Amino acid sequence: MSDREFDVIIFGATGFTGRLVAEYIQKEYGDNVRWAMAGRSESKLKDVRDKMGVSKDVALIVADSSDLDSLAHMAKRAKVIITTVGPYQLYGESLVAACAAHGTDYVDLCGEPPWMRDIISTYADKAKESGARIVLSCGFDSVPFDLGVYFLQQKAIAEFGAPCPVVRGRVRKMQGTFSGGTAASFMETMKRAAKEPHILDWLKDPFSLVPEFNGPAQPTGHKVIFEADLDTWSAPFIMASINTKNVHRSNALLGHQYGEDFKYDEMVATGPGEKGEQAANYVANDKSMATNPPKPGEGPSLEERENGFYDVMFVGQGPKGESIVAGVTGDKDPGYGSTSKMITESALTLAYDVDRKKTPGGVYTSAPAMGEALIKRLVEHAGLTFEIEKISK
Repeated sequence: MSDREFDVIIFGATGFTGRLVAEYIQKEYGDNVRWAMAGRSESKLKDVRDKMGVSKDVALIVADSSDLDSLAHMAKRAKVIITTVGPYQLYGESLVAACAAHGTDYVDLCGEPPWMRDIISTYADKAKESGARIVLSCGFDSVPFDLGVYFLQQKAIAEFGAPCPVVRGRVRKMQGTFSGGTAASFMETMKRAAKEPHILDWLKDPFSLVPEFNGPAQPTGHKVIFEADLDTWSAPFIMASINTKNVHRSNALLGHQYGEDFKYDEMVATGPGEKGEQAANYVANDKSMATNPPKPGEGPSLEERENGFYDVMFVGQGPKGESIVAGVTGDKDPGYGSTSKMITESALTLAYDVDRKKTPGGVYTSAPAMGEALIKRLVEHAGLTFEIEKISK
């Protein structure tokens, strides 16, 4: 891999999120990273490069999801490909195939479980053979959640001598909009489910990304509840369906480090009392994602991205009644500002920090692929925090 021309290529650099990735890597790393911008139109790439303040020394690569030769040529030139071109079930497989064939690492923002299951089934062995590390879901879904659970469990093992068999993820605060790409991916998934009824079973199954494993019954998080130990009402969380699947896949890829009986769920914590209950019911009944979704290519203003944030709590129950609480926060809006930083740092972690002997080729989630190395980068560069808030033995 040392002979590759570029450390990182951003595929989809003219899209809304792709532009933010380019802007971030230029500002944070500049000439310290060998990187390039790729997309369908050279003229649009030049325009974005100028508008985003990117150095004219950054190479531009013309590549198209429908042009397999262009994808193969691009994959051969990079250590890692960042792709923001979704929905991935429409535009993603050909790039995964090119990376798996040529031993090129790959990171995306996918939150489309049926497509992810297809990719695991089709390309895991090919990626193992070539050495390509294909890492799915490297944005807000599901890095803070996947790494949040991983971070908590490492501390639990150190403190209790065993992992927590039960972990709850609770979004305490969040300000920002979901991306148009997320909405488009959701709609495409529903279209596929209408044609292929078994897709609904995959969407309901928290272990659908670990098809060879049948885990224990999981808490669903589908109803408003009051959690006395946390003194808060909690409501369903729209991202839980994808995040929980990725967390269970991580557990499996880590050799069931969290235990084969591990249970995990995610909800939005809305606070105590009558106000908390009202807020929880409002969240549970909010249908704006389905009725008025953001459009692909659109996104929040710079001010909205800068003023966004998120704060997620993870509560672990130890094997002997112990408890541990961890917090993960991000300093920008989750769907764009923070996501663009997370996927960039994921790519750089693969390019520079993760030994191929320790993490060989395969189809991964963030925790087993990058673990502590990615957490370190996110804290040092991307505005995230990972903290243990409380331990009770």
